[in-house]
Amino acid sequence: MPTVEELYRNYGILADATEQVGQHKDAYQVILDGVKGGTKEKRLAAQFIPKFFKHFPELADSAINAQLDLCEDEDVSIRRQAIKELPQFATGENLPRVADILTQLLQTDDSAEFNLVNNALLSIFKMDAKGTLGGLFSQILQGEDIVRERAIKFLSTKLKTLPDEVLIKEVEELILTESKKVLEDVTGEEFVLFMKILSGLKSLQTVSGRQQLVELVAEQADLEQTFNPSDPDCVDRLLQCTRQAVPLFSKNVHSTRFVTYFCEQVLPNLSTLTTPVEGLDIQLEEYMPLPPEEAENGENAGNEEPKLQFSYVECLLYSFHQLGRKLPDFLTAKLNAEKLKDFKIRLQYFARGLQVYIRQLRLALQGKTGEALKTEENKIKVVALKITNNINVLIKDLFHIPPSYKSTVTLSWKPVQKVEIGQKRASEDTTSRSPPKKPPAGPKRDARQIYNPPSGKYSSNLGNFNYEQRGAFRGSRGGRGWGTRGNRSRGRLY
Repeated sequence: MPTVEELYRNYGILADATEQVGQHKDAYQVILDGVKGGTKEKRLAAQFIPKFFKHFPELADSAINAQLDLCEDEDVSIRRQAIKELPQFATGENLPRVADILTQLLQTDDSAEFNLVNNALLSIFKMDAKGTLGGLFSQILQGEDIVRERAIKFLSTKLKTLPDEVLIKEVEELILTESKKVLEDVTGEEFVLFMKILSGLKSLQTVSGRQQLVELVAEQADLEQTFNPSDPDCVDRLLQCTRQAVPLFSKNVHSTRFVTYFCEQVLPNLSTLTTPVEGLDIQLEEYMPLPPEEAENGENAGNEEPKLQFSYVECLLYSFHQLGRKLPDFLTAKLNAEKLKDFKIRLQYFARGLQVYIRQLRLALQGKTGEALKTEENKIKVVALKITNNINVLIKDLFHIPPSYKSTVTLSWKPVQKVEIGQKRASEDTTSRSPPKKPPAGPKRDARQIYNPPSGKYSSNLGNFNYEQRGAFRGSRGGRGWGTRGNRSRGRLY
């Protein structure tokens, strides 16, 4: 094993040789042997090996393997130095291998080392994006669970930071192609991350691109299969897929397949639906309770009044109102006479509580303008007032004889459209009895927000609600079926 002095002497030989450096193969071999020495020798080898790597193509494999030994050294400072220098080995046909190695190194638990790996991957990404993607996707498809997880997260967070000259059309096409392979067998969380990755690609911002994404989501949702309302995983998958698909829909990217599936498969089975989220129900009547029974003394027989969850009711009542437009005779049919009676009792009881809360909100916001409305508490109240006003408009429609479906509302979670100076302001009056005129062009579809019900007094139980990314989609190849993915021990880099 060479000493520190021998390493410096052979480094000097190579440095002084200038254009004839490739003729000193023996000197470079001495430096390679430095990885077998002590701490000082290894640190020097970690710096010297990559410096002269390009001059000795016949020793490329030996040099890369020597550097990999240093990347796995017990001394963290040696590992960090070796990782930092890895991009210098990313030349020609060696680049995919270096990308593969760096991807495996993402499994490190050392934060400084992890950052070095990320920076090294970004560095070679700018040299050859397609080659780097080859290494990343190789590990995503075949690597250890922890490596796969971190490689996917790397793509979901770092791709958007790369300049346009790196993410050219051919690179984005490769990302789409490889992502489709991965999507054949993913967990719920992985699916969401890949939709985030693909939705950010410039080439998929077009109508045809968005349509491709909708088709990918529809495939994951298994819309060709019969819906099983008693299977929480089946329900969870449909909820997650629908949530990913909704922001993609537009005038030219249709939601027909999803709406048809919900109408034909889901709605008829609502009463037997098993929700994957504890305490969540998507039946309107569950959020519009019947009035509590009164005891003999005139007081409520129950211990407490039902909690009215206005955020959910806005969503569900709006959906019912929209479907009612397609089948206006649903509630008035003779077969549904009892159903209409029950529904109106629920509407009336809910409307009473609604009117009380609207008055409270208006009183709380009375006289407040400017900065006063920007506090977190008042922001919640402003949204709450919009929600309750929307519900009020829809309930008034349904109280008509026969029920009417003519009113239009601007849903509380939709972004407010800015009006240019001099441009005629679009009507915001949600109490209008006729459909409004076509509004000016709104924000780009990318600016749409996925609805996240706000928590507060008006919807006390919504703060804990979220779509948990659980389970896996599409099969169970390689242990990647529904459920959690196990962590295996770290293996040898190759």
